[in-house]
Amino acid sequence: MSSNHQDMQHVSAIDARSFVEQVLVGNGASKDNATIVAKCLVEADLRGVDTHGINRIPSYMARIRKGVLDAAASPTLRRITPAVAQVDGHNGFGFLAAHMGMAAAIDMAKEFGIGLVSVKHSNHFGMSAWVVQQALDAGMMSLVFTNSSPALPVWGGKSKLMGVSPIACGAPAGKGRPFIMDMAPSVAARGKIYKALRRGEKIPGDWALDKDGQQTQDPAKALEGVMLPMGGPKGSAIAIMMDVFSGVLSGSAFAGHVINPYDPSRPADVGHFLVAIKPDLFMSIEEFKERMDYLYQRVIGSDRMSGTDRIYFPGEIEDLNKEKRLKDGIPLVEAEVEALNKEAQQVGAACILTSPPAPRSRL
Repeated sequence: MSSNHQDMQHVSAIDARSFVEQVLVGNGASKDNATIVAKCLVEADLRGVDTHGINRIPSYMARIRKGVLDAAASPTLRRITPAVAQVDGHNGFGFLAAHMGMAAAIDMAKEFGIGLVSVKHSNHFGMSAWVVQQALDAGMMSLVFTNSSPALPVWGGKSKLMGVSPIACGAPAGKGRPFIMDMAPSVAARGKIYKALRRGEKIPGDWALDKDGQQTQDPAKALEGVMLPMGGPKGSAIAIMMDVFSGVLSGSAFAGHVINPYDPSRPADVGHFLVAIKPDLFMSIEEFKERMDYLYQRVIGSDRMSGTDRIYFPGEIEDLNKEKRLKDGIPLVEAEVEALNKEAQQVGAACILTSPPAPRSRL
């Protein structure tokens, strides 16, 4: 892949967050809201989920400039029952609606053991794992669902209908690593195709079909076609489940009517479904964490198949990426730096990095 030969520049997490905050405030977001969005985006980059990190800024800003995402909007919450609430995102950033929703779910779970929040009229909220981490930081287990724009055919179909909508969940541990699962129901997340297109890379041939139904390694052709579900009908069913819990239940768009975050023509109307659960409902928290640590050791200590050097717990690779990138910085190729700097220049903010000069010819 061509990006392997591109020079990477690195930006620190602190500088990345500051950059995002400046660009967001310059586009109409409040300082408090910009801080939340910046933290969530940079968290994705730190965990190595570059498809859902700060490189999303140009597409989000395009939606703001077209008037289909309200940068100044703040979500509101309505309590339905003692343990159930609904958040209205008011077509603002999905990060804000999900953050408010999980915070409410956590508060209800502390009192009632479980808290459930449905979110409507939201937008793309990036990497689901940051919402899971919000619950983990409060000592909670969690379920995080969202729906998304059509990219996947239902099993047996050939046209886009369901979204590549991630299912995520988590549970705290003691001395071991926490359990964090965040996965799309497709063979690969669609954001990886956008990343490949942005970086001039090819994609594996089993990720997607072009508009003619043929496997392709060209990301542009893949985006014209459909993603492929993981496990055939199993991945298709998970995508439909995300639409049921996130779209149908919330009152947001569903059944193929969610708008793509890269499409600046209309509001996205995304829905989310968030649950926080106290892990000590049936035993002490100490016993729960001991059991989680035992599970962790059993998983990573399993007999390895031929060619496998190490077995990882779900979320562990991303945790290791974060440890490394906190020290080394977040890698960006020159095209990404240029796109981000362009956004900064439009609002008079400082550039994220200065692109290196072209190498001098030795001739």
